[in-house]
Amino acid sequence: MKKDTSNIVIKNKKASHDYEFLEKFVAGIMLTGTEIKSIRQGKATLADSYCQFSKGELFIKGMHISEYWWGNINNHEPLRERKLLLTGKELRKLERKIKETGLTIIVIKVFINDRGLAKAEIAMARGKKEYDKRETLKRKDADREMDRTRKNK
Repeated sequence: MKKDTSNIVIKNKKASHDYEFLEKFVAGIMLTGTEIKSIRQGKATLADSYCQFSKGELFIKGMHISEYWWGNINNHEPLRERKLLLTGKELRKLERKIKETGLTIIVIKVFINDRGLAKAEIAMARGKKEYDKRETLKRKDADREMDRTRKNK
């Protein structure tokens, strides 16, 4: 009996607090066998992950995928760099934008698609200032309060 893995979504909750997303992309991730098995168990964190170009290719750095429990001596390294799979056009666009301005590329979430492949949603982002973070929190609180009043009526 095959386990349903389509609901596996690992999110970077800190990212929306610290960054303003300008443009989002979905990219494939080049993984080893034990890495995909760990992701299917939900054993990954994106807390300090970001993307960086190296020789014209984009890599995720800082993404922690725990070692697979039943893995043997061929188990993967938890913090290794992982290559992202994007089209050449998307890579050139991202690299040009990153070089021009003070933007960064961060990983928003990692998920398993309906074909069973691991995908990463990445975003070109600009860091928020402290007052922007406070404004976002105020807006979320106000929206939550409005939803409560609508629900109670």
